Amino acid sequence: MLSAYLLVFHGSRDRRYQVAVEQLTQLVCDVQMHRPASGRSGSGNLATHSAETFVGMGLLELHPLPLHEQIREFAERSFAAGIHSIQVVPVFLLPGVHVMEDIPAEVARAQQALGSQAKIEIKPYLGKHPGLTGLLSAQQANMAADAWILLSHGSRRAGANQPIEDMAIKLGAVPAYWSVRSSLEKQVEALVNAGHRRIGILPYFLFAGAITDAISQYVSELSQRFSAVELQLAEPLGAGIALARLISDLAGE
Repeated sequence: MLSAYLLVFHGSRDRRYQVAVEQLTQLVCDVQMHRPASGRSGSGNLATHSAETFVGMGLLELHPLPLHEQIREFAERSFAAGIHSIQVVPVFLLPGVHVMEDIPAEVARAQQALGSQAKIEIKPYLGKHPGLTGLLSAQQANMAADAWILLSHGSRRAGANQPIEDMAIKLGAVPAYWSVRSSLEKQVEALVNAGHRRIGILPYFLFAGAITDAISQYVSELSQRFSAVELQLAEPLGAGIALARLISDLAGE
């Protein structure tokens, strides 16, 4: 069965985030278009490259329409191309409330509205892809550090931070959470007390925005406090072809 793919992002007022979302969606569209024919199909909210590539984007927050209405509109555009299978891909890094509760609720509302016209399926969220560890380890290879911190936003949902703990182990890093007061500072202090003098910080965030700006400012402040230590802050994952391929993998599962 031919499918259309709707990438669901959190949403942000930051223009850099909005541009990155558009770029990444376009890249996923490109990747899907060049894959061997295997039932993947469509066109979307962005440019239509061919009759066999249907990829669009939706925002959970900060969009004029609620997500279930965005899904319904996307599905109706898919119907015009003869596609009635809608694959929703959550582009989120943690299995928090948005992934485990909010998106499924919105999909259920969209399915109810569309009835038997469409079959909507939620694919695995981005953070489940094992290839993300490789993207972060590639960043490590470009930084000269003797200790590492994996910095995630964190989630209040029980068990949602476990993937960060597991990934940190694979990267030889310690985890820290931006949403937890003093978490990053405490990890830096612990590494300094252990004798490390070059500490690399890997921000586990998709795109640049207000949060990554705040992190950069905070790391600058920590650098002044721990003046004998070199703190290196990597870039967020960004809208690159490698990330687009991971999303495309999940869409095809």
